[in-house]
Amino acid sequence: MSRSAEIFKVTFLNKGKVYEIFVRSVYQSDLYGFIEVEDFVFNERSQVLVDPGEEKLKAEFAGVSRSFLPMQAVIRIDEVEQSGVAKISSGDNISPFPVSLVGAKPGSKDV
Repeated sequence: MSRSAEIFKVTFLNKGKVYEIFVRSVYQSDLYGFIEVEDFVFNERSQVLVDPGEEKLKAEFAGVSRSFLPMQAVIRIDEVEQSGVAKISSGDNISPFPVSLVGAKPGSKDV
């Protein structure tokens, strides 16, 4: 597969929901602890049926050229041959990685 044809399916948690998006570029950010995704791919098929979930994601990412995802929010990144339908689903079966920074002191066992 040529480098220009790569498409990645990125699954991540956002506000208690599981987002599944397709992008052409994924890489580690210069911002510590973040993954950068850019060049969002949405199905541009001309069809009569419109998927409301994908339309909601299109609207949410309209005008966004690059997004920074916290590493602990990323569930999975897959390289795929073609894009699918971007969607948002309930995160009933998935919990975010527990992080507690409140009250933790450097050098203590609480960290």
